[in-house]
Amino acid sequence: MDHLQLAALDLRNELPAEALMRLPDELIGASAQGFDVILVGDLFYEKALAERLHAWLSEAKQEGAEVLIGDPGRSYLPKSSLTHVIDYNVPVTRDLEDAEIKRTAVWRL
Repeated sequence: MDHLQLAALDLRNELPAEALMRLPDELIGASAQGFDVILVGDLFYEKALAERLHAWLSEAKQEGAEVLIGDPGRSYLPKSSLTHVIDYNVPVTRDLEDAEIKRTAVWRL
């Protein structure tokens, strides 16, 4: 088990049981009622997925959720419906990316 998993378990053990909820196996398209915040990271890389995700996130926002999206500039990110929050330079591995630093941004729906 890595450090991140251990930190998540520690956090989970500190939360009251009623703060935890069972999520459906397919979250996109499921009811987002009761969600205060939805965080999305780098999921707008494929057209069909991006369309489904954007529709679901828009519905979640209508239901009162705060929606924040971290994205490194993928083609299908719907920037016209988002508000730019902040940019980051993120170190990445050359095995996966074309540079050692990837410029990425956080957006609010």
